[in-house]
This record gives sequence, C-alpha cells and structure tokens, in this order.
Amino acid sequence: MKILFDQGTPVPLRQTLASHTVSTAYEMGWQGLDNGALLQAAEAAFEVFITTDQNLRYQQTLTGRRLAILVLPTTSWPKIQAHLAEVGAAVNGLLPGQLRELTF
Repeated sequence: MKILFDQGTPVPLRQTLASHTVSTAYEMGWQGLDNGALLQAAEAAFEVFITTDQNLRYQQTLTGRRLAILVLPTTSWPKIQAHLAEVGAAVNGLLPGQLRELTF
C-alpha cells in the first residue's frame, strides 16, 4: 500500500510499515497545504493517510473518499512505539474510504 504520513506523524513509524511504500507530506512538498487540499492531493496518489489530527473528522468532509485514514491518538513516538503491533494491524485492516481512530 502507498501510505502518506501527515505532519506530526512520527517518521520512525515508517520502519514498522516497511512492507508498504511510505512518504511524508514534507517529502512530497505538501507541508504548506491545509487539510482539505492535503487530503485531495493524498487521495490522488496514496491509499492510506496516517495523521495525529484528532479533529480531522470534524473539520473535513470524509464521506465518499477513497482514501483510508488512520488517526493516531498522539504524536509521542514512545507512546506509539508501545503499540506498534496495533498500528500495523490497523493499517493492514483498513478498507478504502474507512476512517479509523486508534486509542491507547
């Protein structure tokens, strides 16, 4: 799967998702895009968007999108690192257009 990390998604998570192609918004040159434009750009090139933006579902219309979105509960790498198996399973289980918010 092609995965895009939003700003704030810890880059070391990329190693856990080594079986996927992972890029960051910064690497794509999209760091200046607002959430709506970023989601539109991501949907054209990626299958999964991983973010730590807890308010994304309230700020954007997500209905009808093909892009699967995974929302992590924190930007803290040590906290995420303690739940890598859960994050990996969530990514692998995402369906097109699905929004999944992890809590841990």
